[in-house]
Amino acid sequence: MTFADRHIGPRDADVQRMLDALGLDSLDALMDAAVPASIRDRAPLDLPEAVDEHAVAAEVRALAAANRPAEAMIGLGYHATITPPVIRRNLLEDPSWYTAYTPYQPEISQGRLEALLNFQTVIGDLAGLPTANASLLDEGTAAAEAMTLVRRANRKASGPFVVDADALPQTIDVVRTRAEAMGIEVLVVDLLGDLPDGPWSGVLVQYPGASGRVVDPRPAIEAAHERGGLAVVAADLLALTVLEAPGALGADVVVGSSQRFGVPLFYGGPHAGFMAVAAGLERHLPGRLVGVSVDAEGRPAYRLALQTREQHIRRDKATSNICTAQVLLANVASMYAVHHGPEGLRAIAERIALHATTIGALLEHAGVELVHRAYFDTLQARVPGRAAEVVAAARERGVHLRLVDGDTVGISVGETCDGRVVADVLRAFDAHPESEHVGYADGPGLQHAAPQRTTPYLTHPVFQEHRSETQMLRYLRRLSGRDYALDRGMIPLGSCTMKLNATVEMEPVSLPGFADLHPFAPAEDAGGYRTMVDQLEGWLAEVTGYDRVSIQPNAGSQGELAGLLAIRGYHRSRGDVQRDVCLIPSSAHGTNAASAVMAGMRVVVVKSADDGTVDLSDLHQQCEKHADTLAAVMVTYPSTHGVYEGAITELCDLVHRYGGQVYVDGANFNALLGYARPGAFGGDVSHLNLHKTFCIPHGGGGPGVGPVAVRAHLAPFLPSHAAHPDEARRSGIGPISAAPYGSAGILPISWTYVRLMGAEGLTRATAVAVLAANYVAARLDPYFPVLHRGENGLVAHECILDVRGLAQETGVTVDDVAKRLVDYGFHAPTMSFPVAGTLMVEPTESEDLAEIDRFCDAMIAIRGEIDRVAAGEWSAEESPLRHAPHTARALVGAWDRAYSRELGAFPQGVDVDKYWPPVARIDQAYGDRNLQCSCPAPEAFAEQA
Repeated sequence: MTFADRHIGPRDADVQRMLDALGLDSLDALMDAAVPASIRDRAPLDLPEAVDEHAVAAEVRALAAANRPAEAMIGLGYHATITPPVIRRNLLEDPSWYTAYTPYQPEISQGRLEALLNFQTVIGDLAGLPTANASLLDEGTAAAEAMTLVRRANRKASGPFVVDADALPQTIDVVRTRAEAMGIEVLVVDLLGDLPDGPWSGVLVQYPGASGRVVDPRPAIEAAHERGGLAVVAADLLALTVLEAPGALGADVVVGSSQRFGVPLFYGGPHAGFMAVAAGLERHLPGRLVGVSVDAEGRPAYRLALQTREQHIRRDKATSNICTAQVLLANVASMYAVHHGPEGLRAIAERIALHATTIGALLEHAGVELVHRAYFDTLQARVPGRAAEVVAAARERGVHLRLVDGDTVGISVGETCDGRVVADVLRAFDAHPESEHVGYADGPGLQHAAPQRTTPYLTHPVFQEHRSETQMLRYLRRLSGRDYALDRGMIPLGSCTMKLNATVEMEPVSLPGFADLHPFAPAEDAGGYRTMVDQLEGWLAEVTGYDRVSIQPNAGSQGELAGLLAIRGYHRSRGDVQRDVCLIPSSAHGTNAASAVMAGMRVVVVKSADDGTVDLSDLHQQCEKHADTLAAVMVTYPSTHGVYEGAITELCDLVHRYGGQVYVDGANFNALLGYARPGAFGGDVSHLNLHKTFCIPHGGGGPGVGPVAVRAHLAPFLPSHAAHPDEARRSGIGPISAAPYGSAGILPISWTYVRLMGAEGLTRATAVAVLAANYVAARLDPYFPVLHRGENGLVAHECILDVRGLAQETGVTVDDVAKRLVDYGFHAPTMSFPVAGTLMVEPTESEDLAEIDRFCDAMIAIRGEIDRVAAGEWSAEESPLRHAPHTARALVGAWDRAYSRELGAFPQGVDVDKYWPPVARIDQAYGDRNLQCSCPAPEAFAEQA
């Protein structure tokens, strides 16, 4: 068997059965009928021939070996850390954690939600603020989100956003990129020098600074408050175990990265950024927030609070365009804190500080001048005219130091540093130690830093009870057992493409050559990554029909923003600064509108026709109305209604005629790959979701990668980065994410997928995905009408099932159907998007026919239960649908329901492998009325026992 045969679920005989159900004789006939002839691309994809799993493993190991990680002492927000093996093997590398979906169905996500609540508690405690979110994309973008938060939360504030000159350079650049598009003035100043007069909207203080310098942030915080602004502190999470909490010093917002809590360097990502806020700011938080509510049986239960899918509700008025997070990495960081506890974390921090102090003291003893005498883990040493020589000497010894300038070397100590590393650093400076390993020396450093930590942290029992590996292993297993992931069964979520994340694709992520490389390592030490990125960007350009690709955006939302900023830059380069209108169909992804606003554009909504397609008449009217100001149209293809719209080329031509650019949202590219290329049928720019079409796992809600692909005229406006290994990409519109290659550490997954599948395998995967969706539509349409269809009555890779009529007749809601599916052993499809009261189903190409039929059988059985409500056998309130999902606890004690226990818990018969939800249906409104976003006391659970 080829790998494509393993990736694609239905066997040849199954494919024929599915085709027979549709009255078609081949996959070619299906795709000829489904995909409009106007966009059908019959040219074969120019990709390398597929290889088998053994061969690709050898290739990817060779690429990893072409990288030279060394001891990472460059710093700048990225630090050497140790992932405890029990966490690496049983969380980071465990499919029960990495194949789960975003916890929008909280009853089957309690394990992940508890881990994220732990994360929020870690961040809130160390930051000294009451509320933290469940992760952001990285530190740079978290700082940019904080800039917009303080302006949004403090409407009366005016003036520039002031940024610490000692902030991380990539953070400054990301903030500037965001601010420029949104018309926000940014001033970068030395906060120890003369401060600008007049009002400030806010200030960003780095603590400790990028140089390693530790200063008391209170004067800058107080200056911001005196000038009417709010104070943001970008903090090192590990340093906060020994330095005073920013919240205790007056900070309103604290941001940063949790990377050094056990998350590998990954050449820059994925890493979980964070944000914590003072009381009164929680409803302005971007991203996700986990809260505590109660279930139908009165027990505490976790859920996403407040901002859940906010973009789809508020659209252009959303607080942010971010709809993914870095859940998997946030969970690693949270478990790192659980594993080590407060004492262990402080011990790690003190050991790091002691190594840094030793280096500083012995350098001074050898006559080397230190730039700062108060530091935690990072110091700078002056060696006039010799800095490059010292950095080169350290590299020869397997240590990466930072070349600050011709006279200055930066040294940042991480968790992996030991006496041998200290000796190698000293030898690079010709400060020869007496032996291969050096002892500890007193000197400058942490004891000179102020203020020292006095506020307590991580006092909750969860951070005290898991010291042995046995305890930790069982805790991880217990939490994963509460969740539903792809290792249990089908997750038929429309617009989300929950397909196979093959083990052979996942294995390279943990290879040291990929996992342990610092993002600012010398380009010559990252040859494997450079080759991989060049190849992957080339393959993505080939399959999309575009000319250039950047993989820097580390989420689909960031890809959208990058694409729109490219359009903005293009118009401005031509003098068309007035072009700022972005046309967006009413059915579009909610992130589209939020991204347009962030790119400095005005959103104008285009109507949808009755069949769900873009209303071309209204589009024409809007183009005419905004002829002089039209910047772009954003259109998802296939549409968010799950159909191939036949008029897409007409749409592209119309917008181009009026001077606009066409943004084709690539969220649904799994229905196009191998059959149509957006760059060829009229698109100027698209982003892709590698966590959808190209097999990066969803990780419980992140990580993701959102590459942006453009035609040649937009290529000069792709994201740039001052530290990019390719000098040609160092200047431009600025960075979208903190690292030059974004979430580079998970790119081996998609690279491996393409190498394994080849052109033929990728094309067949698309056809089988479309076949599976149409098979589901054919089987279920008599029971739940399919809302929209395209040409020849076919859907694309997903279909919308309409529950609204049944809800009106019986009172059974779409929520009832979704929760009842849990009792049948399934994750629910996408609920109420893009149409309220509907379910959007996407089976993907990876599910076998037996599993697809099992899902269809469950849906048909649920329709039978709805019919019993319609017949008056039960009311909706008395039915098993309203009481779903049924927990194991419901099987004991009194039973006063109108149906049997067996029907409630075992609707398809007793199953020894049944998945039991850990909680009953959760009261969503209670959680928002009683917002609690940190670990509840154990008594909250004991009271309900």
